[in-house]
Amino acid sequence: MTESEGEMAATGLVPADTAGYALTRATGTLPEGAAKLATEIGAVSVATVLRRGNRTAVRRGATAALGAMRPRPADWYAFDAKDQDTPDWYPQGLTGDEDSGAAGVPVFVVSWYFKPEPPVAERGVRVTFLSPRSLKYQHALLVEAKPDGSYMPLDIHAGGIAWYGDLLYVADTFRGLRVFDTRHILDLRTAQKDLGDPTRIGRHAGRLHAFGYRYVIPQTDAWRLVQEGCRFSFAAIDRTTAPHALVSGEYADASRDRLVVRWDLAEDGTLADGTPRDAHVLGHAKIQGALSSGGTWYLSQAADARTNGRLVVQGDGDPVIRPFPIGPEDLTVQGGRLWSVTEFRNKRVVFGVSL
Repeated sequence: MTESEGEMAATGLVPADTAGYALTRATGTLPEGAAKLATEIGAVSVATVLRRGNRTAVRRGATAALGAMRPRPADWYAFDAKDQDTPDWYPQGLTGDEDSGAAGVPVFVVSWYFKPEPPVAERGVRVTFLSPRSLKYQHALLVEAKPDGSYMPLDIHAGGIAWYGDLLYVADTFRGLRVFDTRHILDLRTAQKDLGDPTRIGRHAGRLHAFGYRYVIPQTDAWRLVQEGCRFSFAAIDRTTAPHALVSGEYADASRDRLVVRWDLAEDGTLADGTPRDAHVLGHAKIQGALSSGGTWYLSQAADARTNGRLVVQGDGDPVIRPFPIGPEDLTVQGGRLWSVTEFRNKRVVFGVSL
């Protein structure tokens, strides 16, 4: 980067080399594993998962998440008391039906990573399907299945998710992107009367287990970094470009350049290829989420569990800094608003602000 480019990066986004973010498709036996699991466990739709929601969000609850933010968000939904207080699961990624274009119902989808306290074992990644209409929501566990029908949790951070068509992309920090098909939300109740042992995952003694979760979604595809070094910290969809694009990039402090990258999407929901369309230097540290929409970039900037984050809006000129809640993460556009999710205990909300 030249000195002049460095000065520009301090206030905005400048073009960068895309080479480090080249991806190669790494499907392997993932489809066979998912198909094997689906022969024993029946699939249900997103609408069915929402209709059976076993938890209820609180509209405009958990106001501690907003901190000193003024004005407040246009709307927000707080997770229930159990999910607010758990020290084990942390919300990270956010996407929704408008990103997908094929969900059929209004819905937000949130990824959570498991942060176990010993001696509790790793439980992987779960996603939440939340209805903004009924406020009902339901968790599902993401798994990796083998062709022999065995399956296991994913030990990744899942810092961002992006949904396009039926395909749910999950950021895998050091490897690239994992892909899940939302037509394959598998319901353990179709295979057995109970949900198995809540402390186990996989097959044991002829029964299926998923840490007590009713739904599992097996991985069906993957895109892997060609060379090591870059990170995937968040993910988003831009439907304002032609073709539509998947967005991802890197969370980092001020000690290194941080990039945000876009890939073209094919009509079937897959990446058109592994070569990025473009890349930009973020010019801002500790970015937890980024998306482009209508030629403008929106960046979610974090602080700590007691300090409000910031929304950085970058158009053609200098960036505009807007107030944001405490602990903002991934970003998505829904209903003409910009939405994010917050991660800290008793401050966990899905919230929307004007674009």
